[in-house]
Amino acid sequence: MSRPSRLLGPLLGVLLSTALTGCTLVNASTDEPAPAPSDPASALPEPGAPTTVGDGQVSLFQKLGAYGPLRTLQVEKNGTWKCLDCAGDGVTSTGGFAPEQVSRLQQLLADPGLAAETDQARHYRSTCIDALTSSLLTAVGSITTEDCPGVEAPPIAGEVLLLLTQATPAELTEQ
Repeated sequence: MSRPSRLLGPLLGVLLSTALTGCTLVNASTDEPAPAPSDPASALPEPGAPTTVGDGQVSLFQKLGAYGPLRTLQVEKNGTWKCLDCAGDGVTSTGGFAPEQVSRLQQLLADPGLAAETDQARHYRSTCIDALTSSLLTAVGSITTEDCPGVEAPPIAGEVLLLLTQATPAELTEQ
């Protein structure tokens, strides 16, 4: 009987150290922040794209699904715009809005309610797979919407998005 009791001590020591090592590894992995869920808004802008805009400016990033082309539109306060891959054809386009469009866009961008529509204020989370994702970069923050059945766009940002897409090339052109 003395033989098993001599082995029991070292065996318990090994088990205890293994258990403590396992706890340490578990704690080490849970102390690190969990990776954020895939957020299409954070994945949209490419290198070289603006990350901030001033008052009266807006940038739009649109992508269909995970692998679609990225449409990048930058609009200045005076209504001039530049669009990279605007129609999904790889072409860069430039233009300008009509005076009434510039006026309407500036009214929408100055609306105090726009701040309540930012991703941060709404606690935005992606809800659709392979949807058209649109991210507006405004002076008050980023506002992301997805073209999903039953999902309503924030009202002011929805009007901005509609104005931008109707006034610039948005349809795939034949080459």
